[in-house]
Amino acid sequence: MFPRPFWLQRIEDAWREAPIAWLSGVRRCGKTTLAESLDQNRILYINCDLPSVEDMVRDPRVFFRSCTKGIVVFDEIHQLRDPARVLKIGADAFPNLKILATGSSTLAASKKFRDTLTGRERMVHLVPVLWDELPAFGVSLSQRLFLGGLPGALLAESKKPGPYREWIDSFFARDIQRLFGFRDMNRFNALFEYILRRSGGQFEVTKTASALGITRPTVESHLRALEITHAATVVRPFHGSGRQELVKQPKVYGFDTGFVSFARGWDPLRSDDFGPLWEHLVLEHLRARFPYTPARYWRDKSGREVDFVLAHRRDEVDAIECKWDPGAFDSSVLQVFRSYYPKGLNYLVTPSGDPAYTQQFGSLEIRVCTPSELHP
Repeated sequence: MFPRPFWLQRIEDAWREAPIAWLSGVRRCGKTTLAESLDQNRILYINCDLPSVEDMVRDPRVFFRSCTKGIVVFDEIHQLRDPARVLKIGADAFPNLKILATGSSTLAASKKFRDTLTGRERMVHLVPVLWDELPAFGVSLSQRLFLGGLPGALLAESKKPGPYREWIDSFFARDIQRLFGFRDMNRFNALFEYILRRSGGQFEVTKTASALGITRPTVESHLRALEITHAATVVRPFHGSGRQELVKQPKVYGFDTGFVSFARGWDPLRSDDFGPLWEHLVLEHLRARFPYTPARYWRDKSGREVDFVLAHRRDEVDAIECKWDPGAFDSSVLQVFRSYYPKGLNYLVTPSGDPAYTQQFGSLEIRVCTPSELHP
């Protein structure tokens, strides 16, 4: 078991605001292991995959009254018939109890949670192994980019296609089909793999539907399912000045560099592959560190583009450029962006940016650093 103090702190922070911490993340990203790494003297761990649990929580008041530990962990709680009722009673009737519930998706994914838990829960989205966590796992950056950040895959001796293919099929059967009722696995997986192959690029619904031979509504509903279950990240354009900016067309990223390289057949990785995968890793870091500030991208109609934009304040936006080789950075696009949005911090995020330093590019002051400096 590898220490993940950042995520344990996120759970504790969630409990300071609400009695229920909802820990979500894609299958095998480490939710169960993280839950089990909590202080064993404090937790009662419940595996909701077990049929006997349904009888155990049939009367939630009786169940919670019998709890002698301060924390109850419901792993894969969506497997219960009425999980929202169990969580509501626990939160409302036992205010001194802390509850951790895990699932692969957001609460909005399941009809079982239409009885809202608003005000009773805080979300913690567990992403694949972060840049900061690589030393704890004892792996190199190149291993992380190639194998991906699911702990089991990351720690494997080699990259074999079988586990990645099995994960994709299992993801449909255990998550997508159960949560959304989609029946055609081949159609869904065709879109999923299409997104992985084009991960980080602009996404056009009509073009995608035509390429795959499916309807626009099917593409839209399947993409929404991928976003809800954290298997894809939709990065929408930043705009506001009306100066020939893109305002609608999103970019879509696959959830993990290992699956992106698998879908693209990048085995072994070549020098040109590291840049796109590094951009994915930076995005995962932003999602973890800024859970309430969605990362955007900026692009104008001339094709000039800033990788990521964080709008923290009303008139101030931070611009983030990702470069595997900082020597390949061209500040001209950022100069144009800052002519429209002059206030905010500028970052050039690179694996060689440790220790961090500030560099002047014309009138721009840019912080050259690793993802570790990107924090609230």
